[in-house]
Amino acid sequence: MSPLATNVKRDYYEVLQVTRTATDQEIKSSYRKLAMQFHPDRNPDNKEAEEKFKECSEAYAILSDSEKRAAYDRFGHAGVSGNGGFGGASGFDPNMVDFSEIFSDMFGMGDLFGRGRGRSRAQRGADLREDITLEFEQAVFGLETETKVRRHERCDTCQGTGAAPGKAPVTCRKCGGRGQERFQQGFFSVSRTCSACGGAGQVITDPCTSCRGQGAVVKERVIQVKVPAGVEDGTRIRYNGQGEAGAQGGSPGDLYIVLHVKEHKFFEREGKDLFYVVPISYAQAALGADIMIPTLEGDHKLHIPEGTQAGTQIKLRGKGVPVLNGHGKGDIYVQIKVQTPTKLTKRQKELLQELETGSSVENKPEKESLMSKVKDMFS
Repeated sequence: MSPLATNVKRDYYEVLQVTRTATDQEIKSSYRKLAMQFHPDRNPDNKEAEEKFKECSEAYAILSDSEKRAAYDRFGHAGVSGNGGFGGASGFDPNMVDFSEIFSDMFGMGDLFGRGRGRSRAQRGADLREDITLEFEQAVFGLETETKVRRHERCDTCQGTGAAPGKAPVTCRKCGGRGQERFQQGFFSVSRTCSACGGAGQVITDPCTSCRGQGAVVKERVIQVKVPAGVEDGTRIRYNGQGEAGAQGGSPGDLYIVLHVKEHKFFEREGKDLFYVVPISYAQAALGADIMIPTLEGDHKLHIPEGTQAGTQIKLRGKGVPVLNGHGKGDIYVQIKVQTPTKLTKRQKELLQELETGSSVENKPEKESLMSKVKDMFS
């Protein structure tokens, strides 16, 4: 191979052994595998492994960034030649890219390449979840209820600092307030979370007695919950800032209310529409009748046309479930079930025999496709 050919960069997707349609997770997973294989700490004094490690790290730096990946997909290496000073694997500068998450997972080393991010002093609080079970009608019409939530809230005594009143956290002497300890790991400058301050950069010498230096205390609160009409099983309602208190002055997390809806004794729900079966007698089906049927708003008079067949679908417009956060309602679909009598009196049998004498039905098999049956349900 000529000297010129050695400077030709390989395709980044080829380097990471993924396709051009690979997801971010697939790219990350492949890079983790290759980095584990070629990392210099696992291949001491192996120049070839070191170069491959740099090559796949450069490829990951581009393909893990959505903007750089888009530029690379469109223009190739020329489209990313100015990103991070990449000039080929041999000129790759690892200090320009943050691989902390990857290598923290692989080696438990925290941040690499001397970046030393440390843990942010102000940390957002954790999200909370509460589950509420609703009756079917409550989910349909909505309601206002309440639930009790136990959560960490900012300590009023120390205002969340964790230090006793009149005192304040002091800068950690071990890390100088950086929250990171640095040392040499092969040819990399490696940073780990400071063991003295836990990455906060500060230590509390005089802790608050109310919260024992935590900056937060556990309290129980009653949260008012407004359930909108039309919610379904599994619906989540988010309440911003109603979760756990943040650390070191960070913003609180959110509260998620997860709704569970009980099944109805005869209604079956599909989105905004309801379905159920109504039994009628043979005479009602043949002669027609007006019957009372239940709806969400009370009893409703339903007209059964003369000669109604078993399985007929009748739609009641606007009698279904309200549209969630919208306008209008769904429909109710009533399926007619003709009940055949099992015990007849002598007179009833005589009347049916007379009816049979004057009737004629050609008892030939019929074939009906599944799709036509589905269409009939909504006709």
